[in-house]
Amino acid sequence: MSERNSRKEIEGIVVSDKMEKTIIVKIEQKKQHSKYKKTIKTSKKFVAENPGNEAKEGDFVQIMETKPLSKTKCWRLVKIIKKAVVEKGESI
Repeated sequence: MSERNSRKEIEGIVVSDKMEKTIIVKIEQKKQHSKYKKTIKTSKKFVAENPGNEAKEGDFVQIMETKPLSKTKCWRLVKIIKKAVVEKGESI
């Protein structure tokens, strides 16, 4: 197994693409509370490298862990799984 294949990969929705070559990806998980056994929805945001500004807000993307690229950015865009559907005259 090579070094590149052992990196973490996660999927989420792009919530912001306002920065240059950077996106913010939000992932939602369902976890069970240890004591009460209730299912709780949690979310977390990751800052990822977006070379060429390919991904836009609302896209479902896959990101991969990488070396630190800045203070907060240590993920990079692997591929866009599903593009956001934008109707005419509507902004996201």
